[in-house]
Amino acid sequence: MSNIDMKCVNAIRVLSADAVQKANSGHPGLPLGSAAMAYELWAKHMNHNAKNPKWSNRDRFILSGGHGSALLYSLLHLFSYGLTIEDLKNFRQDNSLTPGHPEYGHTTGVEATTGPLGAGMSMAVGMTMAEAHLAATFNKPKFPIVDHYTFALGGDGCMMEGISSEAFSLAGTLGLDKLIILYDSNKISIEGSTDIAFTENVQKRMEAFGFQIITVEDGNDLAAIGAAIEAAKADKEHPSFITVKTQIGYGCPAKQGKASAHGEPLGEDNVKALKENLGWPSQEAFSVPDDVYEHYRELSAKGETAEEKWQKLFNEYTENFPQEKLLWDKFHKDADSDALLHDEAFWAYENKPQATRNLSGIMINRIKEILPQLIGGSADLAPSNKTHMNGEASFSKADYSGRNLHFGVRELAMAGIENGLALHGGLRPYVGTFFVFSDYMKPMMRLAALMKLPTTYVLTHDSIGVGEDGPTHEPVEQLAMLRAMPNINIFRPADATETAAGWYLAITSKSTPTALVLTRQNLPQLAGSSKDALKGAYVVAPSTKEVPDGIFIASGSEVSLAVEAQEMLAAENIDVRVVSMPCMDLFEQQSDEYKESILPKNICARVAVEAAVDFGWGRYTGLSGTTVTMKGFGASAPANKLFVKFGFTKENVAAAMKKVLKNH
Repeated sequence: MSNIDMKCVNAIRVLSADAVQKANSGHPGLPLGSAAMAYELWAKHMNHNAKNPKWSNRDRFILSGGHGSALLYSLLHLFSYGLTIEDLKNFRQDNSLTPGHPEYGHTTGVEATTGPLGAGMSMAVGMTMAEAHLAATFNKPKFPIVDHYTFALGGDGCMMEGISSEAFSLAGTLGLDKLIILYDSNKISIEGSTDIAFTENVQKRMEAFGFQIITVEDGNDLAAIGAAIEAAKADKEHPSFITVKTQIGYGCPAKQGKASAHGEPLGEDNVKALKENLGWPSQEAFSVPDDVYEHYRELSAKGETAEEKWQKLFNEYTENFPQEKLLWDKFHKDADSDALLHDEAFWAYENKPQATRNLSGIMINRIKEILPQLIGGSADLAPSNKTHMNGEASFSKADYSGRNLHFGVRELAMAGIENGLALHGGLRPYVGTFFVFSDYMKPMMRLAALMKLPTTYVLTHDSIGVGEDGPTHEPVEQLAMLRAMPNINIFRPADATETAAGWYLAITSKSTPTALVLTRQNLPQLAGSSKDALKGAYVVAPSTKEVPDGIFIASGSEVSLAVEAQEMLAAENIDVRVVSMPCMDLFEQQSDEYKESILPKNICARVAVEAAVDFGWGRYTGLSGTTVTMKGFGASAPANKLFVKFGFTKENVAAAMKKVLKNH
C-alpha cells in the first residue's frame, strides 16, 4: 500500500470515527474495518461520477450493512458528491444529509435505503437483473451501452438474515455475473462472537447457490482486494462472493476485534488513540490533509473521463440505431397519464362476472403494449395471480430479455428485488403473490414506501373467498396492516372499471407504491362504477332521496353485496346510498368538500362492509355506525358457504343498517 493510499484509507476511518463521536451515536466498527475494501473499490474498480450521480451506466454500490453509514458518508464527502464537513458534523441530527442509516432520495450518492440487514443484498440482485435486462434489450455488437456492475457490502448480520439466502439463490440460478458481493467477515455481532449463533461455512453455502467464491485473508491488503474484484469481473458465468477478513473497529487499540466497537462511539480517549495508532497527522476533529483531498479529486476525475467515453459511445449508438434510441427514450419516460385516462380501449371490459385477479391479468397484457419497460412476475403463482405477460419470454440465464420474472417461492426477496429493479431506473416492475403472504413481503414494501418507489404489488385471493384452503390462506388482518403504512395506496377494486383504475393509479404513480388487492371469486360489473374510483371513494349506487337515510361503505367483493342490501331496504322504504371505497389512502387526499359530498357529516347511520377485520373503519362509521366484518380467522369450506357462515349476506347487511337506524 502506497503512503497516499494508506492516508486515503485512514481518512475514511478518522472521519467516520469523528462523526460517530460528535453525534455520540452510531456504529464505528464497520467503517474502521471496511475502509480499505471500500476505498479500493471506489478508487480503482468502480465507474462512478460525482459530477453526475445519476449517470445511467454507473456502477451501483449498496451498503447493505446500513448501520455503517458513516463509511458511506465519508466516501461521498471525499469523492466530492456534495457532502461537506459540516454535513459529517451533523451526523444523525435532525434534517441533516447524514441520517443514521442511508436514505435514498435524501442524500446524493445513496443508491438505496438500507438498515434492515440483508435488504440491500436483495436490492442489489434486483439492480443486477435490471442491468441484464436492459443490456439484452439494447446492446449491439461493439455498442455495450448498458454495461455496469452492482456491488453490495455487508457483514455477518446480512448473511444471517433469510432474505439474503433467498435473493442469492435466485441470483445464482440466473447466473448474474455483474453482481459482486463484498462480505465484511469479522466474526463479531452485537452479542459477541458470531460463534454463539452462526458457525456455518458461508463460502460453501454461496458456492452451492452458484457463486464464484473468492477470499481475501487480510482486509487491509489493497492489492489482494483489487485482484479479487478483478477476478470477480472476469467471471462471465456466475455472480461473485468476495470474503474479506477484517477486524471490527480496526485501528482502535481498546476496541479492535471487540463487540463494543459495533454500535457505540469509541469515546474521546479511544478516538485519540486511534489517530495516534494510525499515524494520523492531527488530533483535530474532522481534519484531513490537503494531499488526501487532492488525491481524491484526481480519483474523482477518472469518473468524469469514464462517463465522457460512454457518452461518446452512446452518441454513436443513437446515430447507428435510431429506432433503438426511440425505444430507449420510451423506457425512460413516464406513462402519459392524461392519454390513458381518456383511452377507451384501456378502460374497456366485457359485461360479465369476472374475478378481479382475471381482470388484472387482462390489464397487465394491455399495459405491456403501452409500457415496454413493464417487467414483472410472481412468487411461483403466475397462473393463480394472473401476472403472466402473454407472448413474452421468461427472464432466465439463457435470455435476459424476457419480461416475465420467476421468483420461485421467495416472497420476501421478491419484494426486495422489485425495489432494486425500480431503483436501477429504466424499468417499471410489478410482483405478485397471494394476499395473505404480504406478511412475508411487508418489510420490503415498507422500504419501497420510504424510498417513494412506484412499485406495484398484485395481491390476489384477498379474503375468505379463498375457501377450502382455510384460515392459513385467508387474509383477514392484512388490509389493516398495509393501510396503516404511510405512503402506499392499498387499492381493493370491486369490478372491471375499478380494476382498471387501480392499474392506472399504479403505472402513473411517481412516488407511491400501489397494492392491488384482488379476488379469486367472480364479481358482477357494477352499473355505477366509474373512474371516480381514482378519488378513493365515490357513490356507486345513489339513494333516491337528496338526503339518504343511511350509507353503506364497502370495498372489493362486498360492494355488490352492499348494493343487493340497498335494494332489499328500498323495498321497505329505507333509502340508503352505497359508497365504494377501493382506497382509503386516496380518499384521505381529497378535498374536504369532496369528502363531505360522499360521506356527509349529518348522516350518522353508516355500515362498513368488508370481509376483513374492522380495524380502521371506525373513522368512517363513527360511534353511531357499525360494521359487517370478520371477527376472527376464517375456516375451510367452499367460499359461498363461508360468506354465509360469517354473515356476508344481503339479509345480514340490511339488518345491520336497520339496527343502526333504530338506535340512531
